Amino acid sequence: MKNKLVKSLRYVILAAVLIFVTIQSYLHAAIGGKDYASIHALCPYGALESLYSLIFNGTFIQKIFSSTFILLGLTLILALIFRRSFCGLICPFGTIQELFGKLGKKLFKKRFELPKKIDNPLRYLKYVVLFVTLYYGWKTAGLWMSPYDPWAAYGHVIEGPVALIEEFPVGSILLLVTIIGSLLYDRFFCKYLCPMGAFYGILSKVSPSKITRDENTCVNCGLCNKNCPANIKVSEMKTIKSAECLNCQSCIFSCPKKNTLKFKFLGKGIAPLTVLVIVVSIFFGGIGITKLTNVYQTTPAPVTSSKTLNPEEIKGYMTIQEVATALKMDIGELYKKLNIPTTVPKETKLKDVKSFVPDFEVETARESLK
Repeated sequence: MKNKLVKSLRYVILAAVLIFVTIQSYLHAAIGGKDYASIHALCPYGALESLYSLIFNGTFIQKIFSSTFILLGLTLILALIFRRSFCGLICPFGTIQELFGKLGKKLFKKRFELPKKIDNPLRYLKYVVLFVTLYYGWKTAGLWMSPYDPWAAYGHVIEGPVALIEEFPVGSILLLVTIIGSLLYDRFFCKYLCPMGAFYGILSKVSPSKITRDENTCVNCGLCNKNCPANIKVSEMKTIKSAECLNCQSCIFSCPKKNTLKFKFLGKGIAPLTVLVIVVSIFFGGIGITKLTNVYQTTPAPVTSSKTLNPEEIKGYMTIQEVATALKMDIGELYKKLNIPTTVPKETKLKDVKSFVPDFEVETARESLK
């Protein structure tokens, strides 16, 4: 009974996080970034990409705010203490995969598994993605991965298919591949492509927590294997410390023999409900504390005439007037520098100038203002 409660609570948390992030990112895409967080500001991976720039230049890369680093810090703490618990208990992109996974199970009446000869090598692909994206992210001092990122594409779905494909050409395809893959295979993106999951997996190897199986009480029913989204053969192991384990607790929920499967931290058993409460407390408690202390920032400070911005800090959601104010530049001169006809209203956001000037690009505009 208690396991059913924890399982339900897990779904509630996953759904709540997904709904919140979806609403925020869609409002950001539809209305603008002054009041609503972008998908990048709500994803810890951007902090890894921005780490080099922060250390050596003292600045965040475009679209990254303090929230991203706080989320990274909190998820790192979780990974070190409770392994990949962020992946299994909170991650909204994981939730999307689970939703389509449940739909796929209803459609096909089963879940599929790739042959080991294909599955095992593919699992290393996410580590390649991790190192490649970090290398180019640090080298270019920008969100190099963004056009290839299915999560970023998801956050901009509201903009429509044409804009989506233009801004996220590969990311849009990978989002579709992830959805189709999730219909057939559990946690498709998590297993094969997620760089953040790869990073947490590396950290989880030094975590003092693990799941243990009591061979004396195990009845070898195989339910743990069947319910593991990472397809770990739990029933064949005495200790589960695989980097693939999401710590979703599904194997424990499904086990018919009480205490046969246990989550242990430093050798002491911890009930699934306790694990869930601690994980949620660390993650959301950390966000709450940093919000109260005004450290957690998901949107930029308002543009005022008292502060001059660098061209690199110009955002697509800013209006032409706001850009002129931020740069302390005459608005007529700004129109000339950006090659924008004066018939374009000054209240137009930079990202919307394209509807008046088809070849206008915000990135090009930044360069022309340097």
